[in-house]
Amino acid sequence: MIGRQKKDVPLSNEKIKFDKVQLITENGENRGVISRRDALTAAQEARLDLVIISEQGAEGVPVAKLVDLGKLQYERKKQTTEAKKKQHVVQVKELKFRPKIAEHDLLTKANQAVRFLLEGKHVKVTLVFRGREAAMREEQGGLLFERFLKALSAADFGGKTVAVESESKADSLWSRIYLLKK
Repeated sequence: MIGRQKKDVPLSNEKIKFDKVQLITENGENRGVISRRDALTAAQEARLDLVIISEQGAEGVPVAKLVDLGKLQYERKKQTTEAKKKQHVVQVKELKFRPKIAEHDLLTKANQAVRFLLEGKHVKVTLVFRGREAAMREEQGGLLFERFLKALSAADFGGKTVAVESESKADSLWSRIYLLKK
């Protein structure tokens, strides 16, 4: 990695290899296309750094600006951390069970779903069928999901309700519903 520059660090000062640049002062004044040497001299006189803003300007010449490089990097880092704070990734937790689940086990799964929903996560509930259980998928699956949702309805979600995001999608070996707190 010798000789390679980090992606987030802009070309600046002596690292600029272009012969000519379009210079913009710290006040935003466009000085036009000048040689790299003159631009570096102007940067030294202003006690600032010469930083490439765009490698392809309007005239086909790179655009360089006189700025404080440390301040520029600080502002960029601050913007990226603000953007990361605003991002919200929704986690999806999956609960799986079989049609012959005992009542207490179903209540335990419902309590897990309540805990996940209170934490702000979405819940994917999957009912898995094996062997001959697949033959009774239609009748058993709907009844089991109804029992599960009835167990959920007893929980307190702080004034919010549990919504079924997507109805039971069924394959030959499973049925699935998605739950979220609204």
